Amino acid sequence: MADEKKPKAAKAGDKPAKGADKAAEGKKSAKRKAATPAAGGEERGSRGAVKAELPTGVYTPRLKKHFEEVVRAEMTKQFGYKNSYEVPTIEKIVLNMGVGEAVNDTKKVTAAAGDLALIAGQKPVITRARLAISTFKVRENMPIGAKVTLRKTRMYEFLDRLITIALPRVRDFRGLNPKSFDGRGNFALGIKEHIVFPEIDYDKAESIVGMDVIVCTTAKTDDEARALLKAFNFPFRQ
Repeated sequence: MADEKKPKAAKAGDKPAKGADKAAEGKKSAKRKAATPAAGGEERGSRGAVKAELPTGVYTPRLKKHFEEVVRAEMTKQFGYKNSYEVPTIEKIVLNMGVGEAVNDTKKVTAAAGDLALIAGQKPVITRARLAISTFKVRENMPIGAKVTLRKTRMYEFLDRLITIALPRVRDFRGLNPKSFDGRGNFALGIKEHIVFPEIDYDKAESIVGMDVIVCTTAKTDDEARALLKAFNFPFRQ
């Protein structure tokens, strides 16, 4: 009988067979698939268990829902709008702080801007004097206050806190003046103490500063703007 051929022993310099290469690559690709998230928002753990991700929904402010579901229908019924786009909306809210003490100490403006950022949830802009007024010791380009403009989600969030929390905390509050409109549908109100907002810690506040709140709407008349703000539960005086 002929001698059977024995497989040669692999040497250090020999290349691995093609089949061995494919098997090794297949194992590596399987490990990579197990490490990467699976399709459909699923993720695999260390033992291969599938973890489903929680669905992420779009946040909508409470007052925006109130406008879409209640206010729009009430305004259309009251004024007889033919198109839903004719219904006036709140376009923006402007917050303004004037710091008179900044004449003697410019650091007061920085502190007021920090408090305004906490109230609005947005970084304010430092306002500066355009003219020099010697009577009030004001120099040109001197920081005298801070302001911030809120739109969309932050605007509705601030409006909700203003109506439900801040205004009820005002001392001797008797309601808002229903005549504080400018003839073009914009409403302005003043707050003497900014500490009525829950974001301001009374013990850490350096000084009590007043602020102006201007609500800008797309209404063409004051009557439409007044009805719009009443639908948002603005506490007007009777």
